[in-house]
Amino acid sequence: MNCLNVCHILGISTLLPEEISLILDTAESLKEILDRPIKKVPLLRGKTVVHLFFEPSTRTRLSFELAAKRLGADTIGISAGASSVKKGETLIDTVRNIEAMRPDVIVIRHPYSGTPYLLTQYVKSAVINAGDGINEHPSQALLDVFTVREHLGHIEGLKVAILGDILHSRVAHSDILAFTKMGAEVVVSGPGTMLPPRQSQVLGARVVLRTEEAIEDADVIIALRIQRERQDQSLIPSIREYATFFGLWPERLRLARPGVLIMHPGPINRGVEMAPEVADGPYSVILDQVTNGVAVRMALLALLFKKGE
Repeated sequence: MNCLNVCHILGISTLLPEEISLILDTAESLKEILDRPIKKVPLLRGKTVVHLFFEPSTRTRLSFELAAKRLGADTIGISAGASSVKKGETLIDTVRNIEAMRPDVIVIRHPYSGTPYLLTQYVKSAVINAGDGINEHPSQALLDVFTVREHLGHIEGLKVAILGDILHSRVAHSDILAFTKMGAEVVVSGPGTMLPPRQSQVLGARVVLRTEEAIEDADVIIALRIQRERQDQSLIPSIREYATFFGLWPERLRLARPGVLIMHPGPINRGVEMAPEVADGPYSVILDQVTNGVAVRMALLALLFKKGE
């Protein structure tokens, strides 16, 4: 957690393994609130959290808003289409005007990498990165690690395979950092055009070109969505070819370890990144990821205020 005058959650790259463990432990203790008849505690009563989203989002935005409300904070949601940026106002001016209303936290998603870091130079509020370009998506990685630990009991020593558009995926970048920091072996695979050029390793993960090699003896398989909106050209001949060579199909799962966890950050392109019977099958923990996203984001908010104070 970046802490000078105020704490921020900007990326997995800024977190120590012991801080990741603290977040996971806190999320575990807060998750039981989600099963209460009255799903609310006054931990952040009197605090205000602004959600500033310049890209479409369902799971991340809703879970951040629910997390803040479950802890008793007041929340305000602003999308790009409803902000003064549409009228020509700069992002910095928008954020400085929001800052003048004295919020406590700004949760931001933006298509340009580095935007959350830029904001910290202009605001006194805490900033949480909800996804910046192709850089990082720290809360997604934390909920992924939390989900794996919840199901398998540990992270160290596991083999985690990440499949798909590694080059453009901020989820992949944060997942690689988080799992490797916690002691897992990470292997990535995808079309050559979707892998960083001339690198045998990416952020500490091993790169292989064949899907079968990546998922052999894997304990966890994370399939990624094709990031078409971040590509300036077509990087694959066809969706059908991608599904054939890199999609998760039942016969491929036989290469993995028994009880392998199947994960996806969503939204899923069914029949492309994975078959419907895999997405809905007994090894899938995709909906658990969604539930755990609320708990992890509750933990981030709770720890942010605790550390800041």
